[in-house]
Amino acid sequence: MNFDEELEKRKNLVEEILERYLPKAEGEQRMVLDAMRYAVSAGGKRLRPILMAESAALFAGADEVWQTDCAAVPKPPTVAALPVFMAAIEFIHTYSLIHDDLPALDNDDYRRGRKTTHVVYGEDIAVIAGDGLLNYAYETAFRAFSKAVTIEDYQRVECAMNLLGRRAGVYGMVGGQCADLLAEKQETPPTKETLLYIHKNKTAALIQAAMTIGAVLSGADEKAVEQLTTCAENIGVAFQIQDDILDVTSSLEVLGKPTGSDEKNNKLTYVTMHGLEESKRQVRELSEEAVEILRSFPQKNGFLETLVERLIYREK
Repeated sequence: MNFDEELEKRKNLVEEILERYLPKAEGEQRMVLDAMRYAVSAGGKRLRPILMAESAALFAGADEVWQTDCAAVPKPPTVAALPVFMAAIEFIHTYSLIHDDLPALDNDDYRRGRKTTHVVYGEDIAVIAGDGLLNYAYETAFRAFSKAVTIEDYQRVECAMNLLGRRAGVYGMVGGQCADLLAEKQETPPTKETLLYIHKNKTAALIQAAMTIGAVLSGADEKAVEQLTTCAENIGVAFQIQDDILDVTSSLEVLGKPTGSDEKNNKLTYVTMHGLEESKRQVRELSEEAVEILRSFPQKNGFLETLVERLIYREK
């Protein structure tokens, strides 16, 4: 397997899915729709949709997952609902980036190598573009019910909807963002427990949503979903620690966004709390534990294992 070629194929398929579900920029609201498209079309790794599909492939098979529109391929009915959830989770992720970049939060002018949404469209349109993407994500995900046939199918889609809502909301990503903002305003530095809470929720929660939704829709049992929840938490925390490392060691040219923003904003990160070497050690440990969980399932997914390692040890 040529991993880079396979990854590019999957990214292209995700791009097709996003284009299929993104609304056209037309009508009186066309400016906000155009801003939504601008933010989504900035590219990126498409990590969460790919993780969702590859987690589903652990239980349903890669061919069934990546050929969801091919009638000739037999598959559980709810596997056909994967594309709407893949689009929805990327819309949610993108809205969070639009809001993160705003002057009221991280105040970044570049994202993925080009100007951020608020720089191009203004802060007002950027705010409602983020709101629009969040709402449209759920509107998109609700289409999954049309793929359900049996009561069990409906229950799987309902479970997936609950996972998406909770992990993206105040008990997940939004809650982590809130804790992160409050930590920056404290006179005393946040504790290790607070920092870990932020990483588990601000970053890991949406990765957990992606991987567990994929598992649920492909028919995984409760134990397997619990294992993937732990695996995804490790991936998310390691991903965020690596992000903190890159903010110290990388550059705008390599990373596609300004480095040193954490220091500029006097933000406490895993690196500033534990140091560079300890941070790297934690990344290795979390990565190894995550891959071990993936290897414990009867159906192996070498692509997913490599993807996790590449993402955690990424340079941009």
